[in-house]
Amino acid sequence: MAAVLYVSDLVTKTVVLRTLEGEPPLVVIPGVLQFRVIFNSGAAFSIGTGMTFIFTFIAAGVVIAIIRTARKLRSMPWAITLGLLLGGALGNLTDRLLRYPSGFGRSTQFQGHVVDFVEVLPGNFPVIDYFPVFNVADSAIVCGGILAVILAWRGYQIDGTREGKSGRAA
Repeated sequence: MAAVLYVSDLVTKTVVLRTLEGEPPLVVIPGVLQFRVIFNSGAAFSIGTGMTFIFTFIAAGVVIAIIRTARKLRSMPWAITLGLLLGGALGNLTDRLLRYPSGFGRSTQFQGHVVDFVEVLPGNFPVIDYFPVFNVADSAIVCGGILAVILAWRGYQIDGTREGKSGRAA
């Protein structure tokens, strides 16, 4: 799961950069979906744009934590969840390490900007002025996060056991 998502993220970003960078948005469904290239130095909603260095280390920590947790993994739902989170984290971490203005040998190590390109409801989002532009990695992270909350709420454990209503493993 993680490998498929990671490769999908890299391939889609490469295709989008080669075809849409410097071009006007590609409207897929008017008012609903378009593709446009932006470079995000922050997190979701472009929060913390001056803290790119910190997000790089957080993403690296998440990757390490998931890999360490995977040794105890005996649950297919948790395997899917961790695969989503790992693939997404690796995709955006690669951007942070290798994309402009970062890169090996540059003075701006660990500060690369993440390539985002999927825009939903451009200019028409009801609550805020716009919905954030995102990518495959972001989608995987959000889906993995939602799934993790659901699994934890339902009592599913990473080791394959399920916590019963009494709070004990069943």
